[in-house]
Amino acid sequence: MRTMATPRTTARTPGRRLQAETKRAAILDAAEALFVSDGYELTSVDAISARAGVSKRTVYDHFGDKQTLFRSVLERADDAVVATVRKAIDEELADDRDIRDALLGFTRRVTTGMFPTSDYATFRRLSSQAPVAPRLPEATRDRPERMMEERFAKFAADGKLQLTDPRRAMQHFVALTMRLVLDVTDEDDAGTVGEPEILDILTDGVDVFLRAYR
Repeated sequence: MRTMATPRTTARTPGRRLQAETKRAAILDAAEALFVSDGYELTSVDAISARAGVSKRTVYDHFGDKQTLFRSVLERADDAVVATVRKAIDEELADDRDIRDALLGFTRRVTTGMFPTSDYATFRRLSSQAPVAPRLPEATRDRPERMMEERFAKFAADGKLQLTDPRRAMQHFVALTMRLVLDVTDEDDAGTVGEPEILDILTDGVDVFLRAYR
C-alpha cells in the first residue's frame, strides 16, 4: 500500500518556479477533465499524470494524494463561481438601485449568465460526487450564501427589506428564484425552457419574496 506523500516545497529560482507553476496548472487541468468525465473513483493518478504530461511522482510532489488533488480542483472551481457571484452582488445589488430592479438584475445575471458557463457546470459536477469524493469545508462551501446574507442584512439596515433573520430571508429568496430555475432546467431534457420562461420564474419569485419582506 502506498504511503501518503507530502507535497514538496523547496527553494526555486524564478525559472524553476514558473516551470513548477506550469506543471501544477497542467495537473489541475488534467485532473479536472478526468474527474468531470469519469468521476472521482474511476480516475487514477496514473491517468492524470499521463494526461498532464508529467510523471506520477510529480503529481504526488505537488498534491500529496488524490484526495488533496480533487479538493484543489474543487477549490479552483468554487473560486471561479464565488468570483462571479461577488461581482454580480457588487454590480447588481447596489445601494442606489431600486430593490426590485436590483433583485431581478442579480437573479437574471446569475441564472442566464453564470449557470450556462463551463465553470459552473464543472463546479456542480464535482460537487455532486460527494460523499464518495472529498468535499470542501462548510465555511468554504457557503461563501456565496454568506455574501448574499450580508447584502440582505444591509438592505434591512437601510430600510429596504423588513427582516429579522438575514440568512433565512436569503434562503427563501434563493428557493423562490435561482433554485427554482435550476430545478426547472435540470428537468428540461428536451431543452424547451428558454430565457423568457426563466425570466417569468424570476419575476414571480422576486415579487413573492418582496410581498413577504418589504
